[in-house]
Amino acid sequence: MARKKENPIRKTTGKGGNYRKTKAGAGMTKKGVAAYRKANPGSKLKTAVTGKVKPGSKDAKRRKSFCARSAGQMKKFPKAAKDPNSRLRQARKRWKC
Repeated sequence: MARKKENPIRKTTGKGGNYRKTKAGAGMTKKGVAAYRKANPGSKLKTAVTGKVKPGSKDAKRRKSFCARSAGQMKKFPKAAKDPNSRLRQARKRWKC
Protein backbone atom coordinates (compact mmCIF):
# COMPACT_ATOMS: atom_id res chain seq x y z
CA MET A 1 0.00 0.00 0.00
CA ALA A 2 1.38 3.42 -0.96
CA ARG A 3 2.02 5.93 1.79
CA LYS A 4 0.28 9.25 1.63
CA LYS A 5 2.69 12.01 0.63
CA GLU A 6 3.10 14.43 3.53
CA ASN A 7 2.51 18.14 2.94
CA PRO A 8 5.46 19.95 4.49
CA ILE A 9 4.72 23.26 6.17
CA ARG A 10 6.62 26.05 4.43
CA LYS A 11 9.34 27.39 6.69
CA THR A 12 8.62 31.05 6.00
CA THR A 13 9.72 33.55 8.61
CA GLY A 14 8.49 36.81 7.08
CA LYS A 15 5.46 38.79 8.20
CA GLY A 16 2.60 36.32 8.67
CA GLY A 17 4.94 33.34 8.22
CA ASN A 18 4.73 29.93 9.86
CA TYR A 19 7.91 30.28 11.94
CA ARG A 20 9.22 33.07 14.15
CA LYS A 21 12.54 34.64 13.22
CA THR A 22 15.37 33.68 15.54
CA LYS A 23 15.55 37.15 17.11
CA ALA A 24 11.81 37.02 17.78
CA GLY A 25 12.21 33.85 19.86
CA ALA A 26 12.21 31.08 17.22
CA GLY A 27 9.50 28.39 17.10
CA MET A 28 6.21 28.18 15.22
CA THR A 29 3.59 30.91 15.09
CA LYS A 30 -0.14 30.33 15.70
CA LYS A 31 -0.63 30.40 11.93
CA GLY A 32 2.10 27.80 11.47
CA VAL A 33 0.59 25.47 14.07
CA ALA A 34 -2.84 25.86 12.45
CA ALA A 35 -1.35 25.02 9.02
CA TYR A 36 0.43 21.96 10.44
CA ARG A 37 -2.71 20.70 12.15
CA LYS A 38 -4.72 21.19 8.95
CA ALA A 39 -2.15 19.19 6.97
CA ASN A 40 -1.93 16.49 9.68
CA PRO A 41 -5.41 15.70 11.05
CA GLY A 42 -5.36 14.35 14.59
CA SER A 43 -2.20 16.26 15.48
CA LYS A 44 -1.92 17.70 18.99
CA LEU A 45 0.78 20.26 18.19
CA LYS A 46 0.53 23.43 20.28
CA THR A 47 2.35 26.75 20.49
CA ALA A 48 4.94 27.58 23.15
CA VAL A 49 3.98 28.09 26.80
CA THR A 50 5.14 31.68 27.26
CA GLY A 51 2.92 33.15 29.98
CA LYS A 52 2.75 32.72 33.73
CA VAL A 53 1.46 29.28 34.75
CA LYS A 54 0.28 27.67 37.97
CA PRO A 55 2.74 25.11 39.34
CA GLY A 56 1.58 21.58 38.49
CA SER A 57 -0.81 22.68 35.73
CA LYS A 58 -0.79 21.04 32.26
CA ASP A 59 1.05 24.03 30.80
CA ALA A 60 3.65 23.93 33.58
CA LYS A 61 4.24 20.26 32.84
CA ARG A 62 4.59 20.97 29.08
CA ARG A 63 7.11 23.70 29.84
CA LYS A 64 9.09 21.46 32.20
CA SER A 65 9.13 18.70 29.57
CA PHE A 66 10.26 21.06 26.79
CA CYS A 67 12.99 22.53 28.98
CA ALA A 68 14.26 19.05 29.85
CA ARG A 69 14.31 17.96 26.19
CA SER A 70 15.98 21.15 25.00
CA ALA A 71 18.59 20.86 27.78
CA GLY A 72 19.56 17.58 26.12
CA GLN A 73 19.90 19.42 22.81
CA MET A 74 22.19 21.94 24.54
CA LYS A 75 24.48 19.04 25.52
CA LYS A 76 24.32 17.47 22.08
CA PHE A 77 25.05 20.73 20.22
CA PRO A 78 27.56 22.73 22.29
CA LYS A 79 28.12 25.20 19.44
CA ALA A 80 24.43 26.20 19.53
CA ALA A 81 24.49 26.21 23.33
CA LYS A 82 27.29 28.80 23.36
CA ASP A 83 25.69 31.11 20.77
CA PRO A 84 23.08 33.36 22.45
CA ASN A 85 21.43 33.99 19.06
CA SER A 86 20.96 30.32 18.11
CA ARG A 87 17.42 29.09 17.52
CA LEU A 88 17.83 26.66 20.42
CA ARG A 89 18.79 29.37 22.91
CA GLN A 90 16.12 31.75 21.66
CA ALA A 91 13.41 29.08 21.87
CA ARG A 92 14.48 28.24 25.45
CA LYS A 93 14.32 31.92 26.31
CA ARG A 94 10.83 32.18 24.81
CA TRP A 95 9.67 29.16 26.84
CA LYS A 96 11.30 30.68 29.95
CA CYS A 97 13.66 27.77 30.58
